[in-house]
Amino acid sequence: MRKLLQINITANWGSHGKIAEAIGQQALSLGWESHIAYGRWSNPSQSSLYHIGSMADEYIHGVFSRIFDNHGLMSAKATKELVKYIQQINPDIIHLHNIHGYYLNYPILFDFLATFNKPVVWTLHDCWSFTGHCAHYMFANCKKWETGCHHCPLLSNYPRSFLLDHSKRNYELKKKAFSSVNNLTIIPVSQWLSEEVSRSFLKNKERVLIYNGIDTDFFSPADNADTVKAKYSIPVHGKIVLGVASNWYRKGLEDFTWLRELLPNDYYIVLVGVSAKDKMKLPKTIIGIERTENVQELISLYSAANVFFNPTWEDNFPTVNLEALSCGTPIVTYQTGGSSESITPETGNVVPRGDLTASAKIIKSICESRKKRFQKACRERVVMLFSKQKMLDNYMQLYNSLSI
Repeated sequence: MRKLLQINITANWGSHGKIAEAIGQQALSLGWESHIAYGRWSNPSQSSLYHIGSMADEYIHGVFSRIFDNHGLMSAKATKELVKYIQQINPDIIHLHNIHGYYLNYPILFDFLATFNKPVVWTLHDCWSFTGHCAHYMFANCKKWETGCHHCPLLSNYPRSFLLDHSKRNYELKKKAFSSVNNLTIIPVSQWLSEEVSRSFLKNKERVLIYNGIDTDFFSPADNADTVKAKYSIPVHGKIVLGVASNWYRKGLEDFTWLRELLPNDYYIVLVGVSAKDKMKLPKTIIGIERTENVQELISLYSAANVFFNPTWEDNFPTVNLEALSCGTPIVTYQTGGSSESITPETGNVVPRGDLTASAKIIKSICESRKKRFQKACRERVVMLFSKQKMLDNYMQLYNSLSI
């Protein structure tokens, strides 16, 4: 029986943790043995779970990281214990997800992987793997990672460092560690990210693009727009411009405030996922929802919306775009990272980052059209290219090619 081990900051919790859980379930259904090693936050899993380290270790790791900018260089004991666990279960495939998050020592892990001689798959959900500090650099338009990080302009960003800048040292340590594993396959989750990797020190590693996928059977058009509008006191003929984020940091929350001034009064902006603090900052003309009562209500909002607007300033490949399309709703998004890759002229439009005048014009054009004009094309595109099952099939096909 072939064995799969995935390593991630969470287990069946959050977007990346749920992706790992789905992969594990698919492997189990095909007769594999599935294990997930995680740092913190978990939900019950069908895979066998291994908790790396302790909360005390993560706290110490976090404190030292904030002082010395040495994220990923602590947790030595926890990582050595993980190595023993890997040797014990002896997996055929090791699949890394987010290995940052104050719970792993990456030099120790990669020193082991370089000699373990088993295929390693690494899904990149952000850019941390090839920078000297940050997980995202788009907002600052920083290109130092292409040649060698130094004097980092994003020390205040995750993983935050209050005191020292060791971005140059971190860059060289990552380059040495991550280049040491010969049988490493990098999985960028968007074409944009793949192109970024091609200009990094990981450029010579094998790359296979696998988009994140969603459950298209679950996210499907709901026919209850009038009910949704009544709940939020929106007139029957009102137009809904929807925005959704689990965390609105650099996802364009302020842009919606400016957009409100450019749209007619019968256009209603509805934002899901805002914090209580964010909600207080929003003008009364914007409907802020801290959280939906359940995922079915989110589906109803996606389905009731005339257009989904995603003015994200930093993103690799947002799944909220896929959820909206799967519910039959066209999208307007900024040309940010891989956000545009889910969009075609039949399913929405892409505008330059921050161009709210163009955004408002396109949003009005879409809202003045019949939604059914877009609904079929939106749905078909997601089912064809971005379903969860397609993602899982791609991973299993890759595993099989590596473990023969």
